[in-house]
Amino acid sequence: MPDDASVTQGGTFPNHVPISGSERSIFPGAVDTGPTDANETISVTVLLRRRSSAELMRKIEDLSARSPADRKYMTHEEFAANHGTDSADVDQVREFAAKNGLTVENVNPAMGMMTLSGCAAACNKAFGVTLENYLHPDFSYRGHTGPVHVPDYLKDIVTAVLGLDNRPQAKPHFRIYEESVVHGNGDLRSTAQAPLESDTSELNPAQAAQMSYTPTQVAELYNFPSNVNCSDQCVAIIELGGGYNKSNLDQYFSSLNVPTPTITAVSVDGGRNQPTGNANGPDGEVDLDIEVVGSVAPGARIVVYFAPNTDAGFVKAISTAAHDTTNKPSVISISWGGPESSWTGQAINAMNSAIQNATALGVTVCVAAGDNGSTDGVNDGLYHVDFPASCPYALACGGTRLVGSGSTITSETVWNDGVNGGATGGGVSAVFPLPTWQENAHVPPSANPGGGTGRGVPDVAGDADPATGYQVLVDGNQFAIGGTSAVAPLWSGLVAIANHTLGHQMGFLNPVLYSLSSQAHAFHDITSGNNDPNGVGDIYPAGPGWDPCTGLGSPNGGRLIQALSQSGS
Repeated sequence: MPDDASVTQGGTFPNHVPISGSERSIFPGAVDTGPTDANETISVTVLLRRRSSAELMRKIEDLSARSPADRKYMTHEEFAANHGTDSADVDQVREFAAKNGLTVENVNPAMGMMTLSGCAAACNKAFGVTLENYLHPDFSYRGHTGPVHVPDYLKDIVTAVLGLDNRPQAKPHFRIYEESVVHGNGDLRSTAQAPLESDTSELNPAQAAQMSYTPTQVAELYNFPSNVNCSDQCVAIIELGGGYNKSNLDQYFSSLNVPTPTITAVSVDGGRNQPTGNANGPDGEVDLDIEVVGSVAPGARIVVYFAPNTDAGFVKAISTAAHDTTNKPSVISISWGGPESSWTGQAINAMNSAIQNATALGVTVCVAAGDNGSTDGVNDGLYHVDFPASCPYALACGGTRLVGSGSTITSETVWNDGVNGGATGGGVSAVFPLPTWQENAHVPPSANPGGGTGRGVPDVAGDADPATGYQVLVDGNQFAIGGTSAVAPLWSGLVAIANHTLGHQMGFLNPVLYSLSSQAHAFHDITSGNNDPNGVGDIYPAGPGWDPCTGLGSPNGGRLIQALSQSGS
């Protein structure tokens, strides 16, 4: 093995090569405050190539072509044995770490990950970066500009190095009416003059809240099967901050006459269940997710994976859930994300791989599509979709405005309250090509200059407008919350019901749902509205069939499960 060369005065790294897609630039609005302390201890996640990766993709493609009832998913043991990281590759990275003063903290061959730690000076030398500290008006972070490097002999082994840069990677996709009061008749009257987005930045007044629902009422409107006991199912929830209090959840579920689910918190990469007491922060996301899943899929066990809000933490949380041999979730709910343009290529590839692996194990991954309309909150004059919702192996969940009572839907349109009030994410991916299962969905060209085809987002939809939001209890206070954050756990609960009812895991649902879209009224087709936050309705309008605002539509739960039971027969 050749020697690892140190940094030269000119900033080049002899015998080092850059990792493709690892380039970083300074976060907009941040300023460099100086070098990171050379003695600061840093934890780095190294992702390694998989054994027989081409064969793994062939297996996933074969699963995708079959109906859920005809699929034979790999066990965790089979996956680790056939597609885990090769021990020889692990040994190469171990030697690299030892030569550069880094400690191997953890090796997980099934996840294809190693965790290394060391001081900043050692990390600078080992990975060919210069770590700096940065200050943004809302946060501080450690990071680098330019690419991450590895020695030439590791270039085909190491696929990503995450954690050197620890900037916040994602936002929770929920919107809450501050100090709102839910009354017994379901009407919501807000004492606030304006809704707040989950990052607590003030927004202009949106449409006044008119009606809110408990999650069980939303489930009834969407014809979810009732009187089910999903105790044979486990739903994973990914959280990148905040926490929950059991007493708060006990109070909430008691008010709905629903048994409090069994809830387990799993710490990932130092993240933990840590309530802040701020409903407008991540606590609102955590309680919303748990309360929606626990209400619509009663009996299902819930495991919450808490991780830091970094690209390394996010990827590791999903991988940990997918490869959890203790809890073995059948569904993963994700209500966090960010514009595709805010991710590095290596992080996108790592996240996409983690969700692919979940697919191979029969786990359905439901992801919120974002709350900032067709721009995804990026002010560059272009149109963007949210990631990981745009991952082609994820079920991307968009948002609607739902009006109804009992089991009758009066109207359902695209959720769009404008630039300051929020709108469902959706559009055409600039990263992922058009999947085969979307070829007949009439996904339009990208609205960006030059057009181009790509993965259409979202796949499905559900109630997300804060004006017709979900009644939840956060840190002891009752609110109505909207956002596509509510739709990911809603669909996760429906998938858990389907798994229970049909006796097998749905796994990767997208190809099946697109083939069922016109059958047995399995979806409520949303044909009115658009998701342009600037009011330009001809960018991505809703229409018959799939559209870039609400996908295939919102669910008719009972009919969808019936159609799934007949798929492939």
